[in-house]
Amino acid sequence: MNSLEKIPVAILAGGLATRLRPITEKIPKSLVPVAGRPFLAHQLEMLHARGIRHAVLCIGYLGEMIQRDFGGEKFGIKLDYSFDGPRLLGTGGAIKRALPMLGEEFFVLYGDSYLPIAYQPIADFFHRSGKPGLMTVFRNEGKFDASNVVFGDGEIKVYDKKQKSPDMRYIDYGLSMFKASVFDSYAADQIFDLAEVMGKLVREKQLAGYEVPERFYEIGSPAGLAELETLLNSKSP
Repeated sequence: MNSLEKIPVAILAGGLATRLRPITEKIPKSLVPVAGRPFLAHQLEMLHARGIRHAVLCIGYLGEMIQRDFGGEKFGIKLDYSFDGPRLLGTGGAIKRALPMLGEEFFVLYGDSYLPIAYQPIADFFHRSGKPGLMTVFRNEGKFDASNVVFGDGEIKVYDKKQKSPDMRYIDYGLSMFKASVFDSYAADQIFDLAEVMGKLVREKQLAGYEVPERFYEIGSPAGLAELETLLNSKSP
């Protein structure tokens, strides 16, 4: 099985984080303090504890501040930076631009997600599936956010963030895995969303699904930020 040390993680950290304003008017979301430290510090420590050794930060809004504060290595993880440039490229476009740093296959993690799960079994399942993409899902039943996935037999059957249906019991958990070839049909500097890529793979029956038993945490909203703060403070010595 492939070691996680050889599989990088693309962290999508280029958004404007409007829901966290006024906090994010002067700092990017990755630097928002949680339990006394920047969120990215908690994210990288968690990734290192699970075997990850290389992260590519896809950054845009105030991204220079992240590079200044974290440098080329932190918490035992080698850090590379891919800047959107003069305009935000969207989550898909940001990954397309970062491909030279990511190699043939990689995880994708949202810059506001804290996912304390085992990453190796996900990589193993991805390789066994033979598919070029994988989405992790959680049986949400509408609890933490609107469910948006129909999942079964290790495959994503339906994924739609806009058109909801009663048989959507699962939610996109926030961690995915891809082969670089998935992005071949998109032009450099094209603006597109990762959801578009996943939707295309679903239609082609090429998006594997991996169910995660633990709930997700995120700092995309003030409520989510407060919840993660409570979790991390409870783990402090």
